[in-house]
Amino acid sequence: MSFEVLMTEDAARDLEEIYDYIEHHDTPNRADHVLKRIEEALVSLSESPERGVYPSDLVALGIRDYREIFFKPYRIIYRITQTSVYILLIVDGRRDMQTFLSRRLLAS
Repeated sequence: MSFEVLMTEDAARDLEEIYDYIEHHDTPNRADHVLKRIEEALVSLSESPERGVYPSDLVALGIRDYREIFFKPYRIIYRITQTSVYILLIVDGRRDMQTFLSRRLLAS
């Protein structure tokens, strides 16, 4: 079964901010490369979304509603429904994840 992969507005903004940061601090070619690789990872979720792991930050809180895949150092956090995968968060894993996850995922 193929899942529809949908990106939330927050996740789309995350991806845009990542691109802009890399383009400004590195090169446009590097930003294009990172964008392409993250997009490939997102598309791959349509066939096998269960392959992602439960984020340990959330498992520690007893939450197993989300999964994540990586394109290091980026973490792509998503939720699976019957027919869709919702991309909720794309973030640099070197950030303070407890605060970020609490603010973005647990507040909603």
